Amino acid sequence: MTEQAGKVEQMQAAESVPAAWLKTELARHPQRPYPMDYIKHIFTDFSEIHGDRAFGDDPAMSCGMARFDGEEVMVIGNLKGRTVKERVQRKFGSPDPEGYRKALRAMKLAEKFGRPVFTFIDLAGAYPGIGAEERGQAEAIARNLREMARLRVPILATITGEGGSGGALALAVADRVLMLENAIYSVISPEGCASIMWRDASKRAQAAEALKLTAENVKALGCVDDVVPEPDGGAHTDAEASARFLKEKLKWHFGEVKAMPVETMLQQRFTKFRNIAQFYSS
Repeated sequence: MTEQAGKVEQMQAAESVPAAWLKTELARHPQRPYPMDYIKHIFTDFSEIHGDRAFGDDPAMSCGMARFDGEEVMVIGNLKGRTVKERVQRKFGSPDPEGYRKALRAMKLAEKFGRPVFTFIDLAGAYPGIGAEERGQAEAIARNLREMARLRVPILATITGEGGSGGALALAVADRVLMLENAIYSVISPEGCASIMWRDASKRAQAAEALKLTAENVKALGCVDDVVPEPDGGAHTDAEASARFLKEKLKWHFGEVKAMPVETMLQQRFTKFRNIAQFYSS
């Protein structure tokens, strides 16, 4: 095979891969900025809060006070880790119930002092271990959904990489939900969907296309409010530029939300989530 023929074959192979799966691979890129990378670039004076006051401190979840353009806020994001050791320690970014309870504790503290909440999400789902289930994983997620829906301070959530299942939604019941251009957001991973639908995880690319999990698809479905552009090639090519793009979007949406009366803000938040996934036909 000639060199030119080899290039043509590679191009044809690339063209046959669904765009949704290519986005999934970008969302999972090992050098992609994680929530804490964005927090360090966008906020100042971050002071971490530890523990859920019930069981322990989840290393997969980070919460703390910070400043956003000089304004005091609460920041929450899950942690993945870069090295193998860190990833194992943080369960690859999948929080335990104590992680969600710590996040809720931080949100309640923010509400008490009138501080807006910013959450950053990059997780495939909540941790599915037996211990997590024994300690009330489902209850912790459900409680976050309920309490976030009625939290009396502005909430802005950003899907920076993967947004998977209820584990992501437990940090994303917000007045504004933003999503990076190459992030994904869905009820299940493509591999999990393929295993259920076709009993074959190798059909993950087909499943990714069917799930409509790209930023463009998710915005069209009304599940997110805005899509944040990324540098050419993806956020991993220039983390600082990606953070600048995100900060501009956050500033604009934050200014809009914080200008609302509290009752109006709460009603709009409730209405938005009640209307997601409702379809009507004549």
